[in-house]
Amino acid sequence: MNKELFGVIEDDGAFDALASRSSFDWVADTERSTVAIRDPALGFSGRSDTYRDERGHCILWGEILAPDSVSKSPAEYTLDRYEEVGNEAFSELNGSYLAFVEFDGEAIVATDPARTWQCFYADLPEGRVFGTNPKRVVSAVPDTEVDTRGLLEYVHMGVVVDDRTVFNRVKTVPFDGYITADDTGTLSRFVYDHADPDEFDYVDELADRLERAIARRTIYPGKHGLLLSGGYDSRAIVAQHPGIDVCFTLGTTDHPEVETARNIATQYGADHQTLVPGDDYLNVEADVIEYSMGTRESVHVHHAGCDDDMNVDTIFHGLFFDTFFRGHFLPRNVVDIFGNKFPLQGLDPDPNPPEVLSSKFGYHPACDHVFPECYDQFDTSMDFIDDVVSEQLDKWSDRYDNVYDSIALFGIQNQPTLPFHFELSDNYIESFVAADAELIDWHLKTPPEKRNTTVMKQALRQLNPDIFRHRPPDRPHHTFRRNQIEKYLRRKLPIVEPFSQPWPDMEAQYAESELDHKLFPGYPSIHDLPVRVKLRINDITTWMNTTVDDNLLTPNDVLCPPARLLTDL
Repeated sequence: MNKELFGVIEDDGAFDALASRSSFDWVADTERSTVAIRDPALGFSGRSDTYRDERGHCILWGEILAPDSVSKSPAEYTLDRYEEVGNEAFSELNGSYLAFVEFDGEAIVATDPARTWQCFYADLPEGRVFGTNPKRVVSAVPDTEVDTRGLLEYVHMGVVVDDRTVFNRVKTVPFDGYITADDTGTLSRFVYDHADPDEFDYVDELADRLERAIARRTIYPGKHGLLLSGGYDSRAIVAQHPGIDVCFTLGTTDHPEVETARNIATQYGADHQTLVPGDDYLNVEADVIEYSMGTRESVHVHHAGCDDDMNVDTIFHGLFFDTFFRGHFLPRNVVDIFGNKFPLQGLDPDPNPPEVLSSKFGYHPACDHVFPECYDQFDTSMDFIDDVVSEQLDKWSDRYDNVYDSIALFGIQNQPTLPFHFELSDNYIESFVAADAELIDWHLKTPPEKRNTTVMKQALRQLNPDIFRHRPPDRPHHTFRRNQIEKYLRRKLPIVEPFSQPWPDMEAQYAESELDHKLFPGYPSIHDLPVRVKLRINDITTWMNTTVDDNLLTPNDVLCPPARLLTDL
C-alpha cells in the first residue's frame, strides 16, 4: 500500500524481520517500540506528523488537526498534552487518524473517536505487532486459526463485527479505543449525550460546524477534486469550499443524477467530469479487494476502476454525512398498505434492532438454505444476526440511553462503507470532512429524531440559500411525504420509470460478465445465492488466500467452515 502505519511495541527484533525500513518515510526507534509510517503527504499541514524529544515520541498518521488556537504541530501538541492529562490528550485531536505516543516508558496506540481507520494487532513473543495493513500483521503470526465466527459475520452481514477479524489471533484496536503493550481499552469520546435544545440549536450548530470543518480542510496542496452526486451530502462541500477545481460523478453522461451533479458543479464554478463505469465496475481483482482489509466487502469502492481518470492531488467526499447528520441507520416509520411498506415521517416507534440493522448491512435470507447444516448453534441465519447484534448492544450499553442511538452506534462502529475511504486515502490526499470532531460532537448531542434530512437541509440553506437550486432527481418535491409517494408509485406502476442509480445494475453486470463461471466453477450451490453474497464470498476467499498464500479456503469453506482451519505461515 502507498500509505501505511506499522510498528511493534516491546520490540525484540520483530520489526526488522517483518518490514524493510527503507520502504517507510519515517522510522522511530523508541525506548520500547519501533514504529514506522509511509505517507506521501507527510509534512503537509493537517496530515501525518511526528515529533520527539527527551520525553518521548508522538506519531500521528492520517488527517490530523490540532485545536484551532494551537500554533504547535499536532504531534508536539499531543505529546505536551499527554504529559499533562494522559489519554485525555486524544480528545483534543481532530480528524481521521491513528495516534502513537510513547511517554515515560509506556507506549499507546489510539484510534480517532469514530474509528475511521482500522488498526490490526497481534501478540508475539517478540512484542505486540500493530498496523494498518492487516496482511503484514497476519504474516507475523504463525499457525493462526481461522475465526469461523468472523467468516460467518462477513458472509451474512458484509462486515466482521467489533474487534474481531477472520483470524483468531489477529484483532483490531477497539472502537474509540487503544492498545498498549499488554492491554486494550476504550476511551470516552463517542458517547451519546443529548444537549438541551434551549441551549443547542440543532440547525444553527450544524451550519456553523460544517462551515468550520470544510474551511479547516481547504489548506491541502495541489488540485482539489470532489466526488459529487446529485444528492444532498457532497454538494455541501462544493458549495462551501471555494477551491474545488473539478467534481467527479460516476455514471453515464445522460443520467439525470449525473446531469444534476454537472449543474451543481457549474453553479459553484467547478469543472465536471463524468466517470463512465466500464465492464469492470464489479471489480473482483485482488488489488481492489485488498481495501476490504478482510473485514468489509469491497463493493463499496464504486470508483475503483476510475482512478486513472481522476487527475487531482486532493480528493473530498461526503462519506458519513448521511450517517452522522441524516440518520442512515435509524429505523423510519412505515405503514403497511396491502402488504407493501409505505414510508411515513418520523422514526419507527417500536424498532427491532437486529431486523433494522440486518437490512442496512445487506443481509439476505437466501443464505438460510445452507445455514442449518453448517451451524448447529442457530436455526436460521437471522437467529445468528440477532445474537451478533444483541451481544454488541449489551457490550456498549453505557454509551447510549435509547434504542435509536443503540442502532446508530452499532452501524457506525461497524460501518460497511469504509473501503471507499481506504482506497481514496491510499491514492490521493483524502479529506474526510464528516470525521471532524465538531461534527461528531453534533451527532452525539443531537437526539435521533433531529438527525434527519430536514434538519440538514435547513442547515445547508443557512450556508447558502441557493444550494438546492438543482434538486436531486429522485427527490423532485420540497416535502418528504410527496417524494415518498412518487417513489412508491414509480416502483409500483408499470407506466412510469422508477428512479434509478447512475451506475450499472449489479445483477445485470454480474450475469453479463459470467462471473459465476469465472469465480465459482465447480460450485453450483453458490450460483443460486444473491449476487451481493457471491461477491462477498469471492472477496473474503480472495483476500484470505492472498494473505496467507497457501489457498487456505475454497468458496464452500467460507459458507460452511470446517471446525478448524489452520494457516501455515
